[in-house]
Amino acid sequence: MDIVTPVVVPYGPDAFMIDTAGRRTDVVADRWRVALAGRDMDVVPAAETVLVRCGHEDLLTTGDRDMLVQLAREVAPGEEAHTGRTVTIPVVYDGDDLADVARRCGMSVDAVVAAHTSTEFRAAFCGFAPGFAYLVGLPAALHLPRRDSPRTAVPAGSVAIAAEYSAVYPRSSPGGWHLLGRTECAMFDVARDSPAIVVPGDTVRFVHAT
Repeated sequence: MDIVTPVVVPYGPDAFMIDTAGRRTDVVADRWRVALAGRDMDVVPAAETVLVRCGHEDLLTTGDRDMLVQLAREVAPGEEAHTGRTVTIPVVYDGDDLADVARRCGMSVDAVVAAHTSTEFRAAFCGFAPGFAYLVGLPAALHLPRRDSPRTAVPAGSVAIAAEYSAVYPRSSPGGWHLLGRTECAMFDVARDSPAIVVPGDTVRFVHAT
């Protein structure tokens, strides 16, 4: 029985945040975008919360907040988002940490690549840098904590794993994830109509580039 109720709380003068109580944040955010269509609001999912930032003079009422809580409660475990696309990302698997990941996971390099490319990932939320999508679905056999010594510069396009996530670095930046390979895809480009290739709710498949 569902006994945990999502709670909407104020987040500054023009925003509200909901703790989704274990529900998929990308699905909750999708429901909210539909419900708030036509209003000047941004809906931003994170790992366990969703933020709604209101535009000028478009603040949420008590009735709005009650509606958002009800929509979050209606999200069923494992429910899929309504607007997600499937994004395929070609990868050259020659990352600096690939051999070490294989050793630590007790697998061959080919098995690590096979596990990564056979997985259907889901973009749960974005953060850290524009276009950096946290992809869930990484097989448990590849779960590793972040590196003990983060790199001061990870090249743009690096395909990496850490904990239960996989991701692609959209630009050169510091980072402590394990590097499996690289892609030529520009994950974020402000010159495009949709700057980010991957957004929350999308399905992501990595393919071995030849």
